[in-house]
Amino acid sequence: MKRTLKLLGIIAAAGSSVPAFAQEAAETVAAVPNPGNNAWMMTATILVLLMILPGLALFYGGLTRSKNMLSTMTQIGSAACLAMLIWVMYGYGLAFGPEGNAFISWGKFFLAGVDASSTAATFTDEVISEYVFISFQMTFAAITLALVLGSVVERMKFSAVMVFGAIWLTIVYFPIAHMVWAGGGLLFEAGALDFAGGTVVHINAGVSALVAALILGNRMGYPKEKMAPHNLTLTMVGTGMLWVGWFGFNAGSALEADGSAALAMINTFVATASGALFWMLMERISGHKGSALGFCSGVIAGLVAVTPAAGNSGPFGAIVLGAVASIVCYYAVSFLKPKLGYDDSLDAFGIHGIGGMVGAIGTGIVYQPVFGGPGDGSTGMAAQLWIQTEGVLVTIVWAAVGTAIAISIAKLVTGLRVNEEVEREGLDLGEHGERAYDL
Repeated sequence: MKRTLKLLGIIAAAGSSVPAFAQEAAETVAAVPNPGNNAWMMTATILVLLMILPGLALFYGGLTRSKNMLSTMTQIGSAACLAMLIWVMYGYGLAFGPEGNAFISWGKFFLAGVDASSTAATFTDEVISEYVFISFQMTFAAITLALVLGSVVERMKFSAVMVFGAIWLTIVYFPIAHMVWAGGGLLFEAGALDFAGGTVVHINAGVSALVAALILGNRMGYPKEKMAPHNLTLTMVGTGMLWVGWFGFNAGSALEADGSAALAMINTFVATASGALFWMLMERISGHKGSALGFCSGVIAGLVAVTPAAGNSGPFGAIVLGAVASIVCYYAVSFLKPKLGYDDSLDAFGIHGIGGMVGAIGTGIVYQPVFGGPGDGSTGMAAQLWIQTEGVLVTIVWAAVGTAIAISIAKLVTGLRVNEEVEREGLDLGEHGERAYDL
């Protein structure tokens, strides 16, 4: 049966027998968070932070040219910090506030009314501390904004990144998070399955990355000049940290240390392994050697694809999903991008956007019990596929329009792009006055 998430300070009512003067009275008792679940969710939250710093920073940083290494890492870290502050000021209220409609919520701005005794519901009768839930969701907002930046590194001003980030979170991320994950949200009520962020995080970030790259324009010399990654060793280290952190991302989205979290855990293992090997297989089939970059790309493709399906698939469905996503993403990066000529610097759209679409739609298939999924069959596969597709389409349109607005405002305020001299010498020196390497 499809689990319903009831969020934000739910008070559990329980009948309590009071044998006083031969009279029984019902007494309301506030639910108390299970310490084990709280501890797991705190751990999962820290694991998602590990995905950002140092995981994504090293992964993206190693993929850039050496003259832009520090600027890339600084943009990621600073954007994540910006997202954290905005989240506690008003982002949490816009995504999960106590009042709202199908598209947005409100209330609890600046965490009004939240204290150490406040609770948030899970998928069962359990509750967790609301501060823990707020922190967990905060890391999701932070990494999603950071992922978008993968398409615009090496040419976008730091000031523009910060202005864009603040606007983008407000008009893109928070509404989509509400629509998909909050009770009353448009896609939540439609029955869309997104266990850990296939639409909210990956399609959202990937489509936004593409739109931002198109408006910003290609890097100087692209695609004629060679722009190979400067340090694949760091990218490999970042990949490993992302995979480790992703267990917090996926298994943590169960909101409890239970069987659903265990299912998400094993799926995060096997879908990722499948994605890594199938990307390298595609390199061989295409006449190339299996590469470290291909391994890293396949790992991320598998992780992205399994995110919406983490608790919505059996392990063998997850293996197939990881393989299919890796193959599709490989062609998107190796053939579609060069043919269309857009400069998605670090393939944020090619892997997160495309892989997220494959995962979100594929979840409608692997969720079915006939394929080993945890669904009860009450929603037919065709119906669920349409619901998943509807969620993908809504996310694409909302992210594209919102990103165009956000980056246009950033351009008006900051100029958006560094000048030719700074781009030529590198953003490390031009924007931050320092070098990654002094040799």
